Amino acid sequence: MRSTTQALSVNGVRLMQRIMALAEVGAIDGGGCNRLALTDADRDGRDLVRSWMVDLGLVVTVDAVGNMIGTWNVGSGAPVMTGSHIDTVRTGGKYDGNYGVLAGLEVIETMQDAGIEPSRPLAVGVFTDEEGARFAPDMLGSLVYAGGMSVEEAHDVIAIDGARLGDELERIGYLGAMPCPGAAPHAFVELHIEQGPLLEVNGVRIGAVTGVQGISWQEVTIQGQSNHAGTTPMHLRRDPAYAAAALTVFVRELAGRFGGHQVCTVGKVDLHPNLTNVVPSRAVLTLDVRNTDELVLQRAEAEIDAFCSELAERENVAITRRSLARFEPVVFDERVVSMVERLAAARGNTVQRMPSGAGHDAQMIARMCPTAMIFVPSHKGLSHNVAEHTDEADLVAGADVLLDTMRELAEMSFS
Repeated sequence: MRSTTQALSVNGVRLMQRIMALAEVGAIDGGGCNRLALTDADRDGRDLVRSWMVDLGLVVTVDAVGNMIGTWNVGSGAPVMTGSHIDTVRTGGKYDGNYGVLAGLEVIETMQDAGIEPSRPLAVGVFTDEEGARFAPDMLGSLVYAGGMSVEEAHDVIAIDGARLGDELERIGYLGAMPCPGAAPHAFVELHIEQGPLLEVNGVRIGAVTGVQGISWQEVTIQGQSNHAGTTPMHLRRDPAYAAAALTVFVRELAGRFGGHQVCTVGKVDLHPNLTNVVPSRAVLTLDVRNTDELVLQRAEAEIDAFCSELAERENVAITRRSLARFEPVVFDERVVSMVERLAAARGNTVQRMPSGAGHDAQMIARMCPTAMIFVPSHKGLSHNVAEHTDEADLVAGADVLLDTMRELAEMSFS
């Protein structure tokens, strides 16, 4: 039976039970999770989600970079896909990524319980290494799925702990047989917590996400001269720690000057030899620079380039940089964004159009098919934090909007 008119709502109790069960895998103090990509904890989380997919009668496939897709094979044609990721940062929360995967399973089970079959298959994707916290770049699995990186290149990526991605896939049993790039879905919609404060501050329940900021990740190495901290005059120092601090201040001030959606972050700094009474010989730091406008992002990168050249000359240090990731801003399909906005409002939710400040798998899948995202509020804007929290009522409301959106997309033609 097919219907797009029968009113449905997800089972909130069942959704929360799955969220909390997955949160027990890799649980850490404070209520958070540590499931770095392709670790044993990630494998255990995958096994649990896979068991739920099998319980729902989904056909589960795993591709050459470990992306796991569960498909409800009803109707005909390319599937309407949802999904996200279940890998976390080292001090992650319960909801980032996990919510979008488990809400997708709940949408399918809700429709199965109601005896409603859509005109197209529905699929839920679990994409590998979205966080990029162990293997760079972030969104690696969905990037390969969409054809933006070869399987061979992905397999040769080396983790922060020295492991090779292809070897780790084989070790945990998720080196799959399905080829990449994957088959293009009919449409893709990803449900996610906002990971920012705007919805909560504005008193809005649902974000209709218009696109994703462009991201530029760089690793900057500053080579100076190690020396005695007490006997080396300040004006004769070649101090990479000072240069790293100056660069940190510069990018913060750049973000303030540019305004708008410009953000800049120094997220990691390593000093060598890292001793109290020694001027360091080397500093290695990361830059995360983002903007919704590609031309503005390029201008920010150019200013950082010029400052690094000037800083190296002024402080008599050598500065080299390595790109870790570079993605242009993505604009989502207006038809799907408008659908999310309309269906959310029809359920009585307050709705706000907004860009995403964080990167998501949806920005990669947008290369293949009409795509959009749905956001729900994050309490105090916290994410990548054990204190990450979204109220159950908001989680259920977002899942209901996902349900309505997938049902309508399954009956919609984009030709």
